[in-house]
Amino acid sequence: MMILLRKPISLFAFSCIISIGTLLLYNVPFFNFVANNTNESVGGRIFLLASLVVIMLVLNFMMTYLVMFLMRIVGRILLAILSIINATAVYFIFTYNVMIDATTIENVFNTRYSEASGFFSWSLWLFMIVFGVLPALWCLLQPVVIGKAKKMTVYCGSSLAVGLVIALMNFNQTLWISEHDTELGGLLQPWSYLINTCRIISFSQDEQAEEIKLPDATIADNEKAVVVLVIGESARKANFQLYGYERDTNPLLSKQEGLMVYQATSCATYTTAGSKAILEPKNSDDLYELLPNYAFRTGVDVSWRTSNWGEPPIHIDEYLTDEELADKYPDANKKYDGILFAGLRERIESSKKNKVLIVLHTSTSHGPNYADKYPKEFEVYKPVARNVEEGQKNVGMLVNAYDNTIRYTDFLLDSLINTLRTMTDWHSAMIFISDHGESLGENKMFMHGLPMKLAPKVQYEIPFLVWTSENFREYKKEGELPTVLEQHYIFHSVLNLLSVDSPAYNKDFDLFRLFGFQTVDGS
Repeated sequence: MMILLRKPISLFAFSCIISIGTLLLYNVPFFNFVANNTNESVGGRIFLLASLVVIMLVLNFMMTYLVMFLMRIVGRILLAILSIINATAVYFIFTYNVMIDATTIENVFNTRYSEASGFFSWSLWLFMIVFGVLPALWCLLQPVVIGKAKKMTVYCGSSLAVGLVIALMNFNQTLWISEHDTELGGLLQPWSYLINTCRIISFSQDEQAEEIKLPDATIADNEKAVVVLVIGESARKANFQLYGYERDTNPLLSKQEGLMVYQATSCATYTTAGSKAILEPKNSDDLYELLPNYAFRTGVDVSWRTSNWGEPPIHIDEYLTDEELADKYPDANKKYDGILFAGLRERIESSKKNKVLIVLHTSTSHGPNYADKYPKEFEVYKPVARNVEEGQKNVGMLVNAYDNTIRYTDFLLDSLINTLRTMTDWHSAMIFISDHGESLGENKMFMHGLPMKLAPKVQYEIPFLVWTSENFREYKKEGELPTVLEQHYIFHSVLNLLSVDSPAYNKDFDLFRLFGFQTVDGS
């Protein structure tokens, strides 16, 4: 190794080594997917794999040659960084069966250190050192003879020509590639995260500087009404006793009188899009004025409490993090999501307005460290896996930890309902809905974030629970609602509960019968 580093090599040789190393070290999952999913005969499969090998080799060679020739030391640094990121990406692909698509990249950008650190392990560090740091050091230290511009033109031109010829020879694979473009693109290193990072940056720049304002609204009556909307994190329907799960994960809510349980699906499998769908009036790639912002502008007293992140922009006066709530309520346990519920009764009753909306954005069932999300007294199912990586060796232990988070959620929601029930001077409602579901080892998948067209149902089938105080609103009857609801029912149902008369209201996406105000169409 040291002899190789002391002896300069040509840029041609350097680029060949980088190209071959990228193929062998970082793209095994890509070729495994191709081999296992093509419908070609044995001969056709071999030809397709060989063609992809050649295309990958010549394109990576060309890009390495260009980067080194044009950028010199900056090119070395860039290649070293890519080696480390490649190793990290492949580790997560192997370990968690993920794909590095735009959704994954957006999740990375929206992840705090406190959650990312849950993935740290000795196996991760060892993998990164062997497959990332060592190749990076070679990129930085190996002497290279750059050569003339004429050679660059010949080598890069030839590489491009070979790649195009091989691609044309596989033109009949266009349909198959288009059908599997998400998987192929998400497994191809380093292009998966490079291209998708550019896409996310582009999307961010294209977003409106401000939300698209909804039509002005009014509050139709002066009755005291409070709605507490709890946005659950990674809570999946499959593990709720209320939906038929064999374990008693909802021992308290299952006894709550008047609790409505709806079948529902999320619009996405990650927090940013899932929480946006809960708060927006309709499914859209545009950023419309969100429920708390709209209610606040209309005159509702709105408070947002969160232990989470990744939500769309919230523009209200009272936005409190779990750290700020811990300072406000020093006697409450600040380690768990119970801190979000601290002092709620006093907060509501002290309001100077008759309409109050409280949004609690929890993180109770977010991985990878499920066992750290609940107090010890809620560790009913044992033994538990401390994190997803440990849980891969024993999925049952991982499920135990996850189910304990649902037991804790059950306790928090039951306590909230009991508090609201005693507030007889107020009409009140509690709504719980999850931003998305979670994989717990089914088909060797863990956590969430897969594209919707590939995601298993456990990542988008979510709990949707509603409780209202007596004589508040009349629920629509069976048959008046679809069998499975979507997250946009929240926006319109909350407008009804708070008597917000708005042209943006859509009665077809309301859980309740109309009461107390007219819609724009006069119904």
